[in-house]
Amino acid sequence: MEIKRDAYLEQLKIRKDNGMIKIITGIRRCGKSFLLFVLFKKYLLESGVDNDHIIEIALDGIENEELRDPKKCYQHIKDAMKDDQKYYLLLDEVQFMSRFEEVLNSLLRISNIDVYVTGSNAKMLSSEIATTLGGRFLIQEVYPYSFREFLLSQDIILKTNWLYTPSLRNEVVRTFDAYFYNGGFPELIAFKDKRSWLSGLYQKIFFGDLVARYALRNSDSMSLLVKKLAESVMQPSSYNRLKNIVSSAGESVGVRTVIDYVGYLEETWLIFSIENYAARFAERESNRKYYFIDNGILNLFIFNPETLLLENLVAVSLYRMVGKELYFYNQNVEVDFYIPDQKWLVQASYNISDTQTFTREVNGLLKTAKFLKAEKLQIVTRNEERTVEQDGFTIEVIPIWKWMIMLENK
Repeated sequence: MEIKRDAYLEQLKIRKDNGMIKIITGIRRCGKSFLLFVLFKKYLLESGVDNDHIIEIALDGIENEELRDPKKCYQHIKDAMKDDQKYYLLLDEVQFMSRFEEVLNSLLRISNIDVYVTGSNAKMLSSEIATTLGGRFLIQEVYPYSFREFLLSQDIILKTNWLYTPSLRNEVVRTFDAYFYNGGFPELIAFKDKRSWLSGLYQKIFFGDLVARYALRNSDSMSLLVKKLAESVMQPSSYNRLKNIVSSAGESVGVRTVIDYVGYLEETWLIFSIENYAARFAERESNRKYYFIDNGILNLFIFNPETLLLENLVAVSLYRMVGKELYFYNQNVEVDFYIPDQKWLVQASYNISDTQTFTREVNGLLKTAKFLKAEKLQIVTRNEERTVEQDGFTIEVIPIWKWMIMLENK
């Protein structure tokens, strides 16, 4: 089933013909090319744009290898523009072209072309081109499927009052298991051997986007760091702690190397990090929690993964909604996630059926809520659901599959 990815498409529609370079970025195979070459092109054609006025270039294909030369690419685009009417350039995987930012800057001087590009390197598509393009660009981040999109890919449509339809509710719960363990990469759905596909994707990212692009001389250290970050998903990690963990396993690295490596992992969209809201500013930078952009990738590296996968999925869901405004809180007590603007605290706990776990999670929320004056308190679990009223606060305990669907309805 073709997924429309309406939210992403709507952003492209809004930004159409605004005089800016539109940059679509995200991890490999998350659907950037499909969004641009299929969904957005279809929209352009349906809007009356002639096919001859849509210029498509996929720089990762061998057929366009010579267009990775910036001068040849620019000339190719100019030659395709036969008249003064509006043209739309769809340029895929722009990072394959050296000095691509100069090409984009030159295209900004042409009044009758609207430019859309995709790429898989966050740093390259933000800070490094800001000076060249003078702020005349907009970045749109794309993620693997959300749970609702994943349901649509399985032809599961949530109609009004779906929660009160037992057969549909049960189907949603069953489908969530696949999403929980394997993640939401669109192409993965068609493959029977999910783990092999995910492993192949990770190898492409590791050797293509990390080892080759950053000329890493010690790929074993980077490989070990990825594994240790996966095992530490729920724990705040300083650069010094990560250095010690990697070094203790026989790969000697320095703090500077760890800082660089973590940066590379974030730039290729494998991981993202959140800061401790309670920490001093300097400590926020150096002591973070790290999460993987997709559960399927994370699941390659961990055993007995359920607790880690649940917190990671909550983190991804919140991060794609609020980005850098997502924090954790750790000062005497710890709360997994905090969104200040919404006065919203979230604990991720796989199972709170035992008294000790329940008390710890609830007390952490209550103490933090009183101090921060938070108003919305939630505990996201695997299957449990109830409401807790205590000390004047209401805590919503909600299963993650239901929580994620409700989140997308906000």
